[in-house]
Order: sequence, then structure tokens, then C-alpha cells
Amino acid sequence: MEIKQNNEGRKGNFQAIEDGKEAGLMTYTWAGDSKFIIDHTEVNEAFNGKGVGKKLVMAAVEYARANNLKIIPLCPFAKSVFDKTADIHDVLFS
Repeated sequence: MEIKQNNEGRKGNFQAIEDGKEAGLMTYTWAGDSKFIIDHTEVNEAFNGKGVGKKLVMAAVEYARANNLKIIPLCPFAKSVFDKTADIHDVLFS
């Protein structure tokens, strides 16, 4: 599975692609220069149960770490991943 990031000014997304199909999409909005808000995560029904949503969140975590950024997980799914995964709290905006 390939995860692509698309930055479009103040907004962007992480897109999961498998076999040429979009498996999932997670959108975010910039909140200043050093943090971004994950506002929505969706997974294509055909890919349910394959961990696509978590892979998208983890791609955002890797991006945040590489660029010294913080994440505000307003999306309920992303928030649940942060709540369950203590070792990613270093990028959580508090």
C-alpha cells in the first residue's frame, strides 16, 4: 500500500492507494506554521479491516516528526488512534 501526501496551501491530505484504487483518505488543515489539524479520515468499504486508517494516521505522525510539527486530532478516528498509542504522543499538540 502506498501513502501519498498532497499539500494544497492551507489544506492537504494523505491518500492510501492499493492496486491503483484509493483505499482511504485523511484530510488536514494547517493551524499556523507548526501544527495541523486532522479533520477527517475515511476508508473505502472494500478495504475495511485492513488497518488503512491507522496507516494514514501513522503517515501523518511520520511527517510531523520529520518536519518538527504538532498534530491536533479533531477527527474521532485519529483521536482514538492517539488515545490508544502512547508512543506517538510526542507529536500531539497540547
